[in-house]
Amino acid sequence: MITMWMMFYFTGSIPELTSEPARITLHLAAELTTAIALIVGGWGLLKFTLWGEKLYLLATGALIYTMIQSPGYYLQTGEIGFVVMFAVLLMLTLVILMILLRWFSGPLK
Repeated sequence: MITMWMMFYFTGSIPELTSEPARITLHLAAELTTAIALIVGGWGLLKFTLWGEKLYLLATGALIYTMIQSPGYYLQTGEIGFVVMFAVLLMLTLVILMILLRWFSGPLK
């Protein structure tokens, strides 16, 4: 997420920075927060911490929201490749989430 937005920014591909600066700034803040939470939560998972599980689940919820909401923009602009990308990423996220939820509730709990 961070890399994608950096690429869009440095290539001048965020027209909303001039047309809707408040909305896009808050959207970028939400996506940056989601990305950081996913990274920190993933690190917590790797360290087998309880807070890592909780943060990962919270961040994954934010990610799922993003992957459901964001394709609408690309549908309106006719960029079907991004819509397909979000659909594939959403499916992968849900599969990984189901696997991890089974792991979280495993015999060690």
